[in-house]
Amino acid sequence: MKQENKLQGIRLIATGRALPARVVTNDELSRTVDTSDEWIRTRTGIRQRYICGSESCQSLAVKAAQNAVSKAGIKTDEIGMIVVATTTSDYAFPSMACMVQKELDMENDVMCFDINAACSGFLYGLNICRSLLMSQNKTEKKYALLIGSEQMSRLTDFTDRATCVLFGDGAGAAVLELGGGLFFHRAWSKGDAEILFCQGSGFSDAHIRMEGNKVFKFAVNVIKDGIDTILSDAGLTIDDIDYVVCHQANERIIEHVRKKYGCADNKFYVNIGEYANTSAASIPIALDEMAQNNLLKKGMKIICVGFGAGLTWSSALFEL
Repeated sequence: MKQENKLQGIRLIATGRALPARVVTNDELSRTVDTSDEWIRTRTGIRQRYICGSESCQSLAVKAAQNAVSKAGIKTDEIGMIVVATTTSDYAFPSMACMVQKELDMENDVMCFDINAACSGFLYGLNICRSLLMSQNKTEKKYALLIGSEQMSRLTDFTDRATCVLFGDGAGAAVLELGGGLFFHRAWSKGDAEILFCQGSGFSDAHIRMEGNKVFKFAVNVIKDGIDTILSDAGLTIDDIDYVVCHQANERIIEHVRKKYGCADNKFYVNIGEYANTSAASIPIALDEMAQNNLLKKGMKIICVGFGAGLTWSSALFEL
């Protein structure tokens, strides 16, 4: 569905991220599975990933949220909702959002729930939070806390060389409020439990399974289409955009799309080398890293675009 409301955008007040203490390099993986640093780097751009030890998906979400709230300089009682995008929650229920609310010692009058759109989840969450904030009375709590948190190692088969090199654990969070800048959002889905899937709770083989070549072709097409569509909705061109932040699944995918636009290397932000694919956490982790490095300035126009199992894909254009 086309999203055209230009008068009420979403504003990123602050971001935060959290990562496990343990770093697993490509060389370390090569000691347990038939792969090598050179093989992984040339095909994915990944150098390392973070893997949970004592941490959990929930503890990462809480820490990322605390970091974002602290940097926002707000009180938790000003937050009216917590939305967590995840496919790897510690519980089937309660939701991770409810557990984050508990750990932040927040009041009860907070809407808390999780969403599962796989790697597209954070972008789905942007529009969900915006819509819910717009529906509230002006006297109500004006901030939303949106988190992407994943413990992908929980779903990873570390004997499968095709997938175990691709994923990492981590969380990213953003404090949001309504703003006057541009905002456009698109979301798509196509039911497919064949090329990228993981069986659910109770199955003995609940691990990520993927047909890599088909996912690559799908990703290249939908990222390009997502960017083109959101630019058309906004009446802008790629030259009007300061940064494009893609879901960090494979550096070759991002580079393939970038070349189609002829953009400078730095317009498409890439950090997969350090984190690997952290699913719904990848875009908020990237945004927080960019903020930490002073790359994000007021008035900039950012496109975020993601894709994942479902199949789902989504793009968003917003103004800082």
